[in-house]
Amino acid sequence: MATLTLGVAAPASAGAGADRRVRIINDTRVTMTQFYASSVDADDWEEDILGNDVLRPGRSVRINIDDGTGECYFDFKAVFADGDVLVRERINVCSISEYRYR
Repeated sequence: MATLTLGVAAPASAGAGADRRVRIINDTRVTMTQFYASSVDADDWEEDILGNDVLRPGRSVRINIDDGTGECYFDFKAVFADGDVLVRERINVCSISEYRYR
């Protein structure tokens, strides 16, 4: 079972025009098979950002979490190959540059 925590890096400027690119880091021993980031106001998870790809242990991917609304707060959902699912709510993507799973 993967133990998952948030790692916060140097803040970016908040609000309109803010950088919403976030490096997702898999520091677990389990492959991440799906990753979702949806605005806190969304009713569903949208699409799997990884698509046909996976995020293997020790690897990272940089994702632009800009849906065009100017929103900074997103909910994250990560699904792992062992069946673990982690949902974190209200992540401010305007103030972090990475999110680390451990």
